[in-house]
Amino acid sequence: MTKLWEQRWPECPPFAHWLRGHYPDRWVRFHSLPGSKRYADNESEYGIVLGRHYTVLSELGPGTVLLVVTSEWTESPATTPQRWPRRAEVAPSARHWQTLLEDPEEDPEYRVYTQLYAETIPWRPDAIDVLLRAVADDELANVILAPTDLRWLYHPYDGGADVILPTQEQRDALKAQHRDWLSQQSSGL
Repeated sequence: MTKLWEQRWPECPPFAHWLRGHYPDRWVRFHSLPGSKRYADNESEYGIVLGRHYTVLSELGPGTVLLVVTSEWTESPATTPQRWPRRAEVAPSARHWQTLLEDPEEDPEYRVYTQLYAETIPWRPDAIDVLLRAVADDELANVILAPTDLRWLYHPYDGGADVILPTQEQRDALKAQHRDWLSQQSSGL
């Protein structure tokens, strides 16, 4: 998977929060709730959050299998099993993919390592409810969803999702389909 990532996304390691900065011409952000509200307060709003995620993911066409990448953070490059129980709960079959150091110039005493875990799951419209709710509640971050060929990337965050598409034209078409879900800010954030 590392080789495929490097072929498809050579300008950016798999740090979900870096993607929009490295691929701005192919990036669009959708907000999860009307009026750019960040967090759901009730089940009706969670329904809107999940509905928007599943609508976009279905339009992207993941195929029969969805790749799910989740993260943990450690103070050393060594992985620590189940250090973050919530990540293990929402991605129980994930296996360690790689360890990344976000800032190699940082003082070694304060370095933080990102442990990436990956799994594939059968795609269906409720396959990742628990994961998306954990992200929406800010219990989980740095998640990347993608088809197994990595042709597009979907990064849900607490408040919405960043989508990175293969071309600017595909980005523009998806953006036009969901204008009401876009930020009112010129930056798109």
